[in-house]
Amino acid sequence: MFLRYYCELPAAYELIEPRLIDHPEAWLPGLATRANRRGELLLAEVGFDLGHYRVGKQVEMCFRAPLRTPGRTVLPLSWVATGPQALFPAFDGELELGALGRRCTQLVISVNYRPPLGAVGRTVDRMALHRFAEATIKDFLDRTGEALRRAAAAPTRVRRSDRADEAVSQQSN
Repeated sequence: MFLRYYCELPAAYELIEPRLIDHPEAWLPGLATRANRRGELLLAEVGFDLGHYRVGKQVEMCFRAPLRTPGRTVLPLSWVATGPQALFPAFDGELELGALGRRCTQLVISVNYRPPLGAVGRTVDRMALHRFAEATIKDFLDRTGEALRRAAAAPTRVRRSDRADEAVSQQSN
């Protein structure tokens, strides 16, 4: 089954893109642990709100090397449920960032998923579970977009070593 969802972020692509690629710990919703390098697994919580309750599941996420072109970055991803995987779908897809002018960036998620339990699972998915998958993808992207928006709006911190280099440079002039 295929799902696609998008949101727009009121920040320049150049501010958002490095945060998506270099710092998943800052935006990954419900991050439990962080691996050292891309291609290794991260544990995260995905799900959706149902009234006053949160329906969620911990998943193992894997990000692969990004594909970059001017004004567009694609980050391949996959996730599978932790625990009894036979009861939950596995997702394969990508997060995509695209510049929409100078001050706006579009964040898109496109995924294919395999319903669990074979033919029975596909039937139940068509009847009802597809809506849960849609709600999960929407929630994931909305939370990711909000975290990236906050990260882009945060002031950049100048490291001490950068300030020291700047001071030395000014003294030598």
